[in-house]
Amino acid sequence: MTASATTATVFPRATPASHHRADRGRLLIQCPDRQGIVSAASTFLTKTGANIVTLDQHATEEEGGEFFQRTEFILPGLAAARDELAAAFATEVGDEFGMTFRLTEASTPKRVAIMASKTDHCLLDLLWRNRRGELNMNVVMVISNHAALADQVRPFGVPYIHVPATRDNREEAEARILDLLQGNVDLVVLARYMQILTPAFLDGTGCPLINIHHSFLPAFIGAAPYQKAKDRGVKLVGATAHYVTPDLDEGPIIEQDVVRVHHQHTTEDLVRLGADVERSVLSRAVRWHLEDRVARHGNTTIVF
Repeated sequence: MTASATTATVFPRATPASHHRADRGRLLIQCPDRQGIVSAASTFLTKTGANIVTLDQHATEEEGGEFFQRTEFILPGLAAARDELAAAFATEVGDEFGMTFRLTEASTPKRVAIMASKTDHCLLDLLWRNRRGELNMNVVMVISNHAALADQVRPFGVPYIHVPATRDNREEAEARILDLLQGNVDLVVLARYMQILTPAFLDGTGCPLINIHHSFLPAFIGAAPYQKAKDRGVKLVGATAHYVTPDLDEGPIIEQDVVRVHHQHTTEDLVRLGADVERSVLSRAVRWHLEDRVARHGNTTIVF
């Protein structure tokens, strides 16, 4: 009699699907408003052989305002020509109009670090959406000031780095985190990272940071915000995703949403409903940033 052997099947790690052609580019421009901007940018792209597929624009005033434009185009061989294309655009168009601009490849995912503490709903939602291909990003690391979420992150195959951080060792912890981030990421997402970051840290990251705030507008700050909301008899529970600035929870807002609540909802209900809103608001804000849809203008944003 021959004993049968059972072998395990090893499945490769799933990778996020890209929904963008390798030759699809994005051009996001900003400059003082004047005549001829759309024509100049479009003519440049056309001369290079690009085919414009979408174009959105906005001027902050009818006259004398700031102009913003987001263009998506198809250009065969974009990956090899991108740096040369950007340099030529700066010389032929950008300098004349005093533009700042970004030229990116849609198929190249941005490198993202997610920072979290003990609360898991925003962190796991971002990882899940990334695995499903809904968020085209390369999550290079998760950084947490607690080890509590390591087992939940492990199945996603993302490095989990525990950097203990308190008000007593803030300088040391931030220096360690900056060593991990600098030059390695294009975006940092604070998925309920419950530590105040210093201006020196924000300056040192070298990339934007997006935060999720558990309120439609900054309110009920500090511990137990949903209990405070319950005690005040709120009728709306919401969330705000914004870019991080040295002014706590006052950076440019990217996205907001609310859900209606009433007197029969318990504090636990508010926490549950609030978590749902936080997940959806943060994921939308991150997606819009990844797709180069967000332009900052002072302390506000234009979202195409």
